[in-house]
Amino acid sequence: MAWLKSSKDFTVSTMPLSASQLAEFCALIEDGVISGKIGKDILPDLLEGKEGDKSVGDIVEERGLKQISDPAEIEAIVDKVLEANPGQLEQYRGGKDKLKGFFVGAVLRESGGRANPALSNEILMRKLNEGKEE
Repeated sequence: MAWLKSSKDFTVSTMPLSASQLAEFCALIEDGVISGKIGKDILPDLLEGKEGDKSVGDIVEERGLKQISDPAEIEAIVDKVLEANPGQLEQYRGGKDKLKGFFVGAVLRESGGRANPALSNEILMRKLNEGKEE
């Protein structure tokens, strides 16, 4: 709605986004194929018709935006982030819990924002707390 209000070129009846594209877009988010963040990134292009009649699934594939939901792939990303930041890992395990946000951000950056947020957080917390002092 915010996009429609700011658009001088389109109305609800003239916007290029078709009902079938909107339904597919919602289904991809609901099914976890894309994250809400990725959805927000591509929605303006869909609303403006920049992709024509292409299916949303085809656009996601072409742009490489499919969410990473494979636990092994996410675990590899988390391991890479932890290995690249041994000082912060030691500080976190020593009680500096506020560094969790640093690690969450690093995992998101490393995955290009494509890692499943809930699964990433679960794996990250398990790995972060493996050697944490009580």
